[in-house]
Amino acid sequence: MGETICDDPFDWAARDPDRPMFARRADGGWQPVTAAQFAGRVSSVAAGLVAAGIAPGDRVGLMAGASLDWLACDFAIWSAGAVTVPVYETSSVDQVRWVLSDSGAVAAFAGSARLANAIRSARPAKLKTVWRMDDGGLDALAQASREAAGTVAGQAVAEVSRRRGALTAETLATIVYTSGSTGQPKGCMISHGNLAAAVDSITAIPGVRERVLTDDASMLSFLPLSHILARTVALCLVHAGRRTGYLPGPAQLGRELAAFRPTVLLVVPRVLEKVAAAAREQAEAGGHRRLFAAAEATAVAYSRSGSWRCGPWLRLRHAVFGWLVYRRLRATLGGRVAWVISGGAPLGSGTGHFLRGAGLAVLEGWGLTETTGGITLNLPARQRIGSVGPPLPGCAVRTGADGEIEVQGPTVFHGYWQDPDATGAAFDGGWLRTGDLGRIGDDGFVFVTGRKKELIVTAGGKNVAPGPLEDRVREHWLIAECVVIGDRRPYITALVTLEGGAFTRWKRQAGQPPDATVVGLRDDPALRAVVAEAVNRANTMVSAAETIKRFAILPGPFEVGAELTPTQKVRRRFVLDRFADDIDALYAHPAGPR
Repeated sequence: MGETICDDPFDWAARDPDRPMFARRADGGWQPVTAAQFAGRVSSVAAGLVAAGIAPGDRVGLMAGASLDWLACDFAIWSAGAVTVPVYETSSVDQVRWVLSDSGAVAAFAGSARLANAIRSARPAKLKTVWRMDDGGLDALAQASREAAGTVAGQAVAEVSRRRGALTAETLATIVYTSGSTGQPKGCMISHGNLAAAVDSITAIPGVRERVLTDDASMLSFLPLSHILARTVALCLVHAGRRTGYLPGPAQLGRELAAFRPTVLLVVPRVLEKVAAAAREQAEAGGHRRLFAAAEATAVAYSRSGSWRCGPWLRLRHAVFGWLVYRRLRATLGGRVAWVISGGAPLGSGTGHFLRGAGLAVLEGWGLTETTGGITLNLPARQRIGSVGPPLPGCAVRTGADGEIEVQGPTVFHGYWQDPDATGAAFDGGWLRTGDLGRIGDDGFVFVTGRKKELIVTAGGKNVAPGPLEDRVREHWLIAECVVIGDRRPYITALVTLEGGAFTRWKRQAGQPPDATVVGLRDDPALRAVVAEAVNRANTMVSAAETIKRFAILPGPFEVGAELTPTQKVRRRFVLDRFADDIDALYAHPAGPR
């Protein structure tokens, strides 16, 4: 690849114009979008931007859910020489105002009338224009350029080509704002060179081109393209010319998997935990709890043994359960998924081994917005469940004296937008301080143990990383979310929420009325006994001082935009503030039986 990734759509259009690069949901199915069609869309929208007065270096907001048009607008902004400023569609008006005002955005794309109204309500300081992406808005922008005086229209098209050719590795491509648990989000300046290096690093991993991005590879993704991980992976698929489809959210994933039949899924760990938990619950509901438990244990053992080193009895059991259980699990994902890319949060090792043993290879990676997405990744031919893999080619990882992971490489960002003090504090010489704690194995595999700011220090001085405990509790079929608490407290406690569908089935099994609510049953002994199973299972992995002594069942689910980020990570500070009374109640009396 050259200095930028901006030429990829046009290169494919010239080389193989009829190549089905994407699929779009339309007319009750998935319709192909060719390389020529996508490049034409990018070019016409870029010409519209130029004709509308967007200058090189101008910042342009992009607020919409994941879609092919999102990606087309991103490439169009770059082709016009401008800078994309993604805004999550779940952002509040205040968040929209901060991101677009701080970045100095002069225009913005909005995915719907509601989002356009949110942008206008925010009244960003320099914003002059909002273009709708739906209801023919992009077509109108492109048409306005074509209907301009002939010389103006021709100049816009020629100017797009000139501006695209003027892009270099140092040219600013995007400002991505971090979610920020305290204070206002900071804008990460990511260059075209950063994006190109990220794509080069991923595709240079041994086995990625040969085993993952094969000729018939296809990916279905619902993660917001405002998130750097989804965006970087999308650019890898464009660079490789592999078919990609986008969904606006996870709610549609279940019903579209069978229609799209992807070979690659891009997900956050919570989705994988839900897949495993749903399979367990379905087996239990059908009276096959022991069968599934045996199949799960076999899959984990098969994965841990490395499959090629397992004995004949384990190999036979694995083959039998492959027919009885594992193939049905894979069928729920469309039947062709062989690779699952997981990032954004840690994946529990139990879930990882179960899925790999069931025939779904999970490539877990790790990175930050500041590293242009992943900077480590488990290899297709060499995986270490529980780790986030070795550094990508060209990148380096080390740990500081306090265990903080520091990184270096061509994907590391150029600094925070208009914040030199924060930029200086983020680096130790040429190394980026990540804020994550971890260790590096002798074989180079990286293990992330928690966030430096989230590390719990109990009143007794015990350091507890909440992540592993939370991951293990969430593996239970009834649990949706878990937040472990205990900083400066005498012992560890937890807040949990329940999966809606699983709670409905539990009520039926427990003989509870259909209209019974979590609020009415959160203190029910039978319900608490089931939740205690999940907590006790998690407690087996830690010392006595780290065990969860008490828990509270919260009355409702966590929501994106409130307790959850757009990528379904828990906003810990928000949760601790909102449920302060529930937390205080857990410490109202000395710890005893739950």
